Amino acid sequence: MYTIRRMVRVRALTCGTMCLGILLASIAGRTQGAAVLAPYVPSPPDVVARMLELAAVTSADVVYDLGSGDGRIVIEAARRYSARGVGIELEPGLVARSVAAATAAGVLPLTRFEAGDVFAADVSAATVVTLYLLSASNARLRPFLLAQLAPGTRIVSHDFAMGDWEPAQVETFTASDGRSHTLYLWHVPTAP
Repeated sequence: MYTIRRMVRVRALTCGTMCLGILLASIAGRTQGAAVLAPYVPSPPDVVARMLELAAVTSADVVYDLGSGDGRIVIEAARRYSARGVGIELEPGLVARSVAAATAAGVLPLTRFEAGDVFAADVSAATVVTLYLLSASNARLRPFLLAQLAPGTRIVSHDFAMGDWEPAQVETFTASDGRSHTLYLWHVPTAP
């Protein structure tokens, strides 16, 4: 019994060390000098659908997803609403996965995916911006977004607020994954 417990602990430590190594290698492979704004955690499909509904996306919109992961928000906006979209993601492997998924969904002509730092991106063409980043990252992005986005641009965040900026709407619901999710909607104000 003692030997089995010891073997399990050794294997758990080995797995933990390997997982940490994989994580560090993944981060090292990202665009140099760029800040990691959040870990990659994909939004469930029904959360993606609700985010796009909350933003009232139409075919006239250009949806930018900052920290786009596997591209699911941009792809769904193109598939469901025929909206154009741009995904900006730090991890090149996820960008490649996004392009493959957009191709498979038949929406590649409506989408573009870029490997890079969101703070170096030009997002001024966006009419909708989606985020699934940490609260501190959202707060850091706020002045960047307000400087580039036109008044009336909608910003939707999954689970995390944006500092002291009061959202126009907040929606909390239980998704198919059994978790409670909160969505925040802001409208870029007219400059004073």
